[in-house]
Amino acid sequence: MPRTSHPGRTELRKRSQYAFHMIFTFRIVSDEVDNFKREIKIDASSTFLDFKNVLCESVGYDKEQLSSFFLCNRDWEKEKEISYADMGAEDDQDLWLMDDSELGDFIADEGQRLIYVFDYMTDRSFFIEMTNMEPGKNLKDPVCSLSLGQAPVEIMDMDEFDAGVETKAAAAATSDMDEDFYGSDSYNEDEFDSEGFDEMNFEEKF
Repeated sequence: MPRTSHPGRTELRKRSQYAFHMIFTFRIVSDEVDNFKREIKIDASSTFLDFKNVLCESVGYDKEQLSSFFLCNRDWEKEKEISYADMGAEDDQDLWLMDDSELGDFIADEGQRLIYVFDYMTDRSFFIEMTNMEPGKNLKDPVCSLSLGQAPVEIMDMDEFDAGVETKAAAAATSDMDEDFYGSDSYNEDEFDSEGFDEMNFEEKF
């Protein structure tokens, strides 16, 4: 059976008929740059390619670079992938492409999380959350409504990336060794927030 770019579309459209008369607001942050943030407003009937294009424009990235959106659960675990291009998925794998996948087909609830991978070689990405829905409204063209901070470099040299990983690992190891050797006077069991420790707190970035 030939592979289709829209398997399971009927199942994905579990929403009311007015869902496409809606504006989504997305917030985008980076784990590389603390003060980086973008906010994008886009119509629910727009495609993921429309979303990619306005996002790339807001950060000065090349729109033609290979990239993917991943729908995620609350723990940022990747689930469905929406790709910029067909990169040779197996016949039995679901395939969704950005240019014919509408946001409203995949996103129905505030708080939906996504990851946008913009550098395949290093798996570097943006973290995205849909923060607001405006039903009964339409937006002809998507807009970047908030822009703070400089975006991380789009494509990073592998040697530079590996050096950065090694530096972070060494810093973490040194910190752990100092803690084990000297102990900590600042730890207070009553102040420990296990929930905050276990889960990335998206809201703190805003």
